[in-house]
Amino acid sequence: MKKTLWSRLILCYLISVVLVFVLLNTYGMNLLEKELQRDKETQLYKQANLISNEYMGNFYDDTTINLHEQLKSIDTYLDIRVWIVNAAGDIIVDSAYKNPPQFNLTEYDPSFLDKSTSENIIIRGVINEPMLSYTKTVTYDYRIMGYIVLFTPHSEIRNNALLYIDVINICFLIFFPLLLLIFLYIYYITASPMKRLIKASMEYSAGNFNYNLIVKGLSEYQELGHAVAYMAGELNKLDDYQKKFVANISHDFRSPLTSIKGFAEAILDGTIPYEMQDKYLNIILFETERLNKLTSSLLELNSFENHGAFLDIISFDINHIIKKTSESFEGVCRDKKITLNLVFSSKETYVDADMSKIQQVLYNLIDNAIKFSHNNSKIKVSTEEKGDKVFISVKDYGIGIPKDSIKKIWDRFYKTDASRGKDKKGTGLGLSIAKEIIQSHNENINVISTEGVGTEFIFSLKKSPE
Repeated sequence: MKKTLWSRLILCYLISVVLVFVLLNTYGMNLLEKELQRDKETQLYKQANLISNEYMGNFYDDTTINLHEQLKSIDTYLDIRVWIVNAAGDIIVDSAYKNPPQFNLTEYDPSFLDKSTSENIIIRGVINEPMLSYTKTVTYDYRIMGYIVLFTPHSEIRNNALLYIDVINICFLIFFPLLLLIFLYIYYITASPMKRLIKASMEYSAGNFNYNLIVKGLSEYQELGHAVAYMAGELNKLDDYQKKFVANISHDFRSPLTSIKGFAEAILDGTIPYEMQDKYLNIILFETERLNKLTSSLLELNSFENHGAFLDIISFDINHIIKKTSESFEGVCRDKKITLNLVFSSKETYVDADMSKIQQVLYNLIDNAIKFSHNNSKIKVSTEEKGDKVFISVKDYGIGIPKDSIKKIWDRFYKTDASRGKDKKGTGLGLSIAKEIIQSHNENINVISTEGVGTEFIFSLKKSPE
């Protein structure tokens, strides 16, 4: 049998029904009988005291003329057989018979009259069914005058117990269909949302991220449904990202590979004359460097994503690193007649960070600023101390970034339409790497840009304690 929630609920329901009826009609029956027997013993005790106080005056005077008639009414209405026994143990009055049986209780059981209660009493020829008895000693003037012995049948106690049990059984027979409805309700509020979640999970696993998951009922299931729907949305984004990633990387790899292959084939088949080969070999070398840079950038980004990038945190002068990094751009700045202005808030500014990675961030930002600056323009690189932070700014006065592209510049391979004609050798990964490095330091990097006016990148680092 398939193990389902419904089968388990039905199994629990059937077990509950069987256990209730078995326990009720065995253990419950015994408890009820004992409780009814205690009630009967209390009743016998009260009747014995009543008989002793109300009817035993004649007995003290040794007359029993009216005693039988008085006790017979107790026997009739309460189903309690009453014996009046003298001190010697002989039955002198029996509520059931006008002429009491010739029987001596002391001879039957010497200890019988000494016990207050006895169970399952059967006296052949006198009492033919099991009885519960209660014995009260009658004294007068400190002398035992006799005994009052009361009997009630055990069958009456059991019949009353069966009657009560039958009533309870009927109540349970009425209740259990209601219990089944409760189990059905529990199944509905648990299994129904679960089936929707399973259906949605199957749809999402099949790639149908547009499947609309609606979960009603308990708040826990609704929260789980929202979590599953959120997960599907994130997977959908990841799926879109992977498609874009493959498309972008294919494009960026295909372009240099096509150039390399084309020029190599042209050199081999002699299409390119010998005296022109150096020019095209330099193009092949340039495209090879592009591929190498792209591969290195991808590997570095992957290491940050997998938390595998190890940061070598040291204290160093960020102003000195800015100067060194800027020196590497002297050639290109000279060609484009761009001036790099370095503005520092103090002569030395020490920060705690990974020096080589921060240098890479500076290189990427300055390189980006030079690419998108006009000839005969300026680029400002500055540092400013605020509290325990140092803010580094790289500001250009170039083409700027369109407003609808500002949020996308951190995406891998993203290039604005305006940049495509200027950024011939870029990979579209420089800003992504810069952001990953700064975030790995638990710091922030932001951009302020106006199209046609210029762009400023600002990132923070922790200031070294003095």
